[in-house]
Amino acid sequence: MTVRFSSSAPPGRGGARRAAVRSAVAGRTVALAAVGLVLVLMALMALMALVIVRLPWVGDLGMHAATLQRLRHSPLDPGNPLVDADTPSPYYSPWMLLLGTVARIPGLSVFVVLRLAAVAGLALLVTGVWRYVRTLSAHRAAPALALLSLLLLWGTTPFLWSGFPGLHSLALTVSYPSTFALGLAFHFWAWLAGALRREAGWPVWLGLGVLWGVILLCHQFSGVVATVGAVATVLAAGRDGRAVWPRLGAGQVVGAVVLWVWPYYDFFALFGAAGDGLDAVHRGLYGHPVARYGLVLLGVAALVPRWWRDRWDPLVLFAGLGVAVVGAGWVSGHYSWGRALPAVMIPAQLAVALEVVGAARRGVRAGWAVLLAGALLVGGWGQVGVLGYVVPRGGLPAVVEDRYREPWAGYQWITPWVRYGDVVMAEGRAARQVPAYGPYTVAPGYPDFFLSDEERRVAVTEVYFGERTPSSVRRGIEREYGVRWVVGGSGGLDDGGLRVVARGSEGQVLYAVP
Repeated sequence: MTVRFSSSAPPGRGGARRAAVRSAVAGRTVALAAVGLVLVLMALMALMALVIVRLPWVGDLGMHAATLQRLRHSPLDPGNPLVDADTPSPYYSPWMLLLGTVARIPGLSVFVVLRLAAVAGLALLVTGVWRYVRTLSAHRAAPALALLSLLLLWGTTPFLWSGFPGLHSLALTVSYPSTFALGLAFHFWAWLAGALRREAGWPVWLGLGVLWGVILLCHQFSGVVATVGAVATVLAAGRDGRAVWPRLGAGQVVGAVVLWVWPYYDFFALFGAAGDGLDAVHRGLYGHPVARYGLVLLGVAALVPRWWRDRWDPLVLFAGLGVAVVGAGWVSGHYSWGRALPAVMIPAQLAVALEVVGAARRGVRAGWAVLLAGALLVGGWGQVGVLGYVVPRGGLPAVVEDRYREPWAGYQWITPWVRYGDVVMAEGRAARQVPAYGPYTVAPGYPDFFLSDEERRVAVTEVYFGERTPSSVRRGIEREYGVRWVVGGSGGLDDGGLRVVARGSEGQVLYAVP
């Protein structure tokens, strides 16, 4: 009996050939997916570049512009950035000092310098994420997917807060020191992981200590996140890290010295600032968690298999420590500790991106990919209002326009009359914006831990704008604080002693003080 095969090749060879074809197809699919991720990421980065050109004004932009104004005019003794008082300020960081030096170049306004800061901060953030993710995965698509997760995997409601790297938040805070500090934090974690892996020498550890101190000085809350991530990285090294503990301790000492010798403010005095209104300001961080952070639950689910594979996984430890800090803030009423929320969000966002490219079974990877793609689409739609910062409002579809948040109008209309160093009586949003152009206000537009008479200044401002306040009382306040100008609301001030000088686009009035 003769047995004939349908092919002249041995039976096993066909199976191997089919396996090779499947492998090649899978390889091409991964390559195409990686290219697609990079293209989407490039589109988002182009969007951010256009946002930087517009530099929408909202939030704390006025504070950072005012800080640059003071450093540009007096880099060695800038005084309080908002009021005419000789006090230190935590806003005088190494990064802002460098930007203030750049602002001294003739022809550069502080807003041009803030745009340069935005470009530098965004570049530092992107490259930092890329480097740090490379310490966790060698897959070529991992960094791009991690960046997309950081930008879009938040919630269904746009959320704005400095130090939170969501797309909508970055669109309005990319020029802030928090973006620069967070970018440094990612580079810090990558450098630290590499130092632990190869048992680096003393210079590397001392340099890490300096970098840690600089991050804390530039943005204290992002410094806390950087510290939590660093602790998780060291703990994940386990026994292998014990050999470098003396060098790690030396780096911590160097970082503490950097904090101690910084001449512009006392870093360690900030530990007593939590009760000075900061907790009330930050209570909102704990509100509406599902709408603001709900999509990160997918990342939390991705942390479970990582924990199952390795109880000392760095991302699992990172998220666990972050939950401990944020939870302690909620239980104790220290709501300012909620600024450590990125220490919970970042590791979860990175974890789901890494599961998509690193899960052991192909079907599991595909499942994670489908779930993450859906979450990214939902998160992107939740932040689609950011298009309004680069597209004229009339050109937006109605559904997008509903999600767009109108930026503030500026106060450049007062600059033909109000000069640098003049004192302006203002309240509310005006007090947060006017110092950006060089003048001072009587009461600071932001809580100021180092300003001893802050409460009195706030009370005096309320009295000044009171409807029944006599003109004689207003004249006394003007003399006490050297007020030369008043910015009043559209309703005007019933005071015959004030002279109307100009009106802004929103109906506000600039008055000259007699």
